[in-house]
Amino acid sequence: MSENSKRQLNDGPKIRREKDIVLKMIRLYCKKKHRHKELCKECQDINDYALKRLSLCQFGEEKPACVKCPIHCYNPEYRQKIRGIMRFSGPRMLLHHPIEAIRHIPIPSKKRK
Repeated sequence: MSENSKRQLNDGPKIRREKDIVLKMIRLYCKKKHRHKELCKECQDINDYALKRLSLCQFGEEKPACVKCPIHCYNPEYRQKIRGIMRFSGPRMLLHHPIEAIRHIPIPSKKRK
């Protein structure tokens, strides 16, 4: 039995929201950089990989932001690609998806209460 099949897939509300935000960021990146209306093959590959990693995240609903995570589950190639996508799309999310962008801003737990 492989390591991935032992883990339970995450499908809670936080993970679904993360998947939605990642997809929107990748779509925005592909549309602006590659000039595609739909995801190109490269961006679809990155999206599939990111969704798989989110589904298998060992922290589940307690998942921290990936940049603050103690375990980096992306292999170096994909990690570099997704960083570039987030660096490009992050600021543009405020224009294209303002509500999701604001929700995605990490708020320290002390200030949430």
